[in-house]
Amino acid sequence: MKVDSIDVDETVKTARKLLEEEQISPALKAALDVLFLLVTLLCNRLGLNSSNSSKPPSSDPNRKKTKREPGVNKPGGQAGHIGSTLERDPNPDFVEPIKVDRATLPEGTYKEIEPVVRQVIDIDISKVVTEYRAQVLEDKNGIRYTAVFPEGVTKAVQYGVSVKAHATFFSQYQLIPYDRVEETFRDQLGIPISKGSIYNFNKEAFIKLEEFDQIVKRRLFQSHLCHADETGININSVRRWLHCTSNALWTYFFPHEKRGKEAMDEIGILPLFKGILCHDHLKPYLKYDCQHSLCNAHHLRELERAWEQDNQTWARDMRDLLKEINIAVDDAGGQLKQADSENYRKKYRDLLETAQGECPPPDENKRKKGQRGRLKRSKSRSLLERLVDYETETLRFMDDSIVPFTNNQGENDLRMTKVQQKISGCFRSEEGAKIFCRVRSYLSTCKKHGMMASEALRILFEGKLPDFCYED
Repeated sequence: MKVDSIDVDETVKTARKLLEEEQISPALKAALDVLFLLVTLLCNRLGLNSSNSSKPPSSDPNRKKTKREPGVNKPGGQAGHIGSTLERDPNPDFVEPIKVDRATLPEGTYKEIEPVVRQVIDIDISKVVTEYRAQVLEDKNGIRYTAVFPEGVTKAVQYGVSVKAHATFFSQYQLIPYDRVEETFRDQLGIPISKGSIYNFNKEAFIKLEEFDQIVKRRLFQSHLCHADETGININSVRRWLHCTSNALWTYFFPHEKRGKEAMDEIGILPLFKGILCHDHLKPYLKYDCQHSLCNAHHLRELERAWEQDNQTWARDMRDLLKEINIAVDDAGGQLKQADSENYRKKYRDLLETAQGECPPPDENKRKKGQRGRLKRSKSRSLLERLVDYETETLRFMDDSIVPFTNNQGENDLRMTKVQQKISGCFRSEEGAKIFCRVRSYLSTCKKHGMMASEALRILFEGKLPDFCYED
């Protein structure tokens, strides 16, 4: 690899050769070997970016945006595109007549015809206070009978459904910190609302979503395809894990102290799932009795690293082959014909067979005396063995139209939880993390079904769930 135009591998090789010509002590030679190893490892890290590792594009040094190739379409909205141009409202709230200043007109007789109309669409943010006055009747014996208040009206003064829905929308969907939500309600609406009240609204939403929690888990483990992923989170300065199981219509998040199978078993989706599970080859996923599909976006990054840092020609060729297969699958409408599939599978196997010579396994003859177990593999060798052992899982996207090339669905569903971490830094409590995960599961699912988050929260605080939750 190269760092600032310096070929690190060649430089280290030259230095080793020069040292071999010198008479130095074994201790110094061992120390220099360690130093060379550290230099190589550190330089390899410098060469990592979003194209050959899981690092995000924002972390790329001197990142340059690639220019898109000019297309055949003209700039702007295309034919058939649904625009967002303001339309005239047939029922305006206010009408302001504007009279002609007749003093500016020449003398003559005039008749009035259709006016020229222009509309200004604006907003008026204000609070609405509804006062319920329950009638009280008293009989001749002094016994009083009070009219029944509407359901949910239980206090002398209380917040309404819209206040709860909007506060939860701001904090859980827009990810605005509590103090800024408090400021918005106070300054824009004149409604005093504390951070404690906002937390209570979120907790109320969490409780009301208990039935939804069971519905979404059942819908996921009964589905034909699921995506699984996980990411690290911080709960009160302690490392924890946020697990995501999802598909095109349903999303489920859950925080747990563990990353592996113990957490997945407790969540209760994967142990019952019998469809195709798309993931990034985390080993606990492979322990479940279902079909598996490996994320090829991860493979492409690892192959890129093997080519750039380890000079593995086979990795470059495999990267190009997987890209070629993906294009062919897209052109074929999502699934290859059997003959085409077999042809690509043969190319895949032949390439990996050739790779065995370029990237051989560790030499068993170099096993140290008394050393037991599996000899350590290089990253490139481990990747090669995985592609051999999991050929079916890697290429499943060729033969099944519902299987995607990558696990992007799962990663996209997790993305907003990472945004929350960047904004807030951490969750203050495990209960807060669970509230966030359940509410976000609900809002993400509603969005996938075409329902706006604000509407979803409104009907939730009214004590209902969307109709799609009960549809077959």
